[in-house]
Amino acid sequence: MLKTIFQLLLAALVIWALTHPFIQTDEFVSDEQTRADDIKKEKKKEKPLHNVKLPKFSEYTDVKEKKHAFFNFIKPHVEAENKKILQQRANIEIARMMLEHDEPLSKKQASDIKKILKLYRLPETLDTLTLTQALRRVDIIPKELALMQAANESAWGTSRFARIGLNFFGQWCYKKGCGMVPRRRNNEAEHEVAAFKSVRAAVTSYFRNINTHKAYKQLRSIREDLRAQQKPIKATKLTLGLMSYSERGEAYIEELNTMINQNRAYFDE
Repeated sequence: MLKTIFQLLLAALVIWALTHPFIQTDEFVSDEQTRADDIKKEKKKEKPLHNVKLPKFSEYTDVKEKKHAFFNFIKPHVEAENKKILQQRANIEIARMMLEHDEPLSKKQASDIKKILKLYRLPETLDTLTLTQALRRVDIIPKELALMQAANESAWGTSRFARIGLNFFGQWCYKKGCGMVPRRRNNEAEHEVAAFKSVRAAVTSYFRNINTHKAYKQLRSIREDLRAQQKPIKATKLTLGLMSYSERGEAYIEELNTMINQNRAYFDE
């Protein structure tokens, strides 16, 4: 009996000794595989193309707080740009009035007006016709419209393009290396999403785009008509001229108008 028990124990010991290394190896491979899977899951962190410290919009859990943070971050730049444009517009209006009454412009005045005309891609000709044309372009964009386009295009500041390139308005550029290559860009496409070094530069570029690109001529015409009728320039009126801003067309305009109406409480805080 004892001999049989001894033989069974010895057999069990031999089997354990033979299988133990393989059991250990299986556990090792499993651990290595887990670590490899973890590495694959970890997204490669893309470095910002700017030195601006952005609020961490994605970490806000309260919707109202997130909106407050976003508007407080973007709004000062929008208001500053509109203030600058109103000053440019006033300079043009004074110059046009002087020319209408055959009064000569000073050398500095003429130089300043030519700089404005160049910025807005207009002939640098100092006559009433050119200055009237300039007034169609040199005009404000309601902060409600600018803010809601920024929120829409950047997913409230959380998009890759906003975080990496300060592009809050979804603007494209066409020179290689001018910005960020969209991950889903077609092989035949050559556009990039523009990158900026400051939020103010991004806002200025957005304003310049709306005020000069032929795609938004209708928006400028609507704004000019409102001026002629001495009516307020309302954001929801100008959205009709943004049909070309998004491939979504009318659906995009409807969404912007809805966002504008839903967020009015934040615009003047």
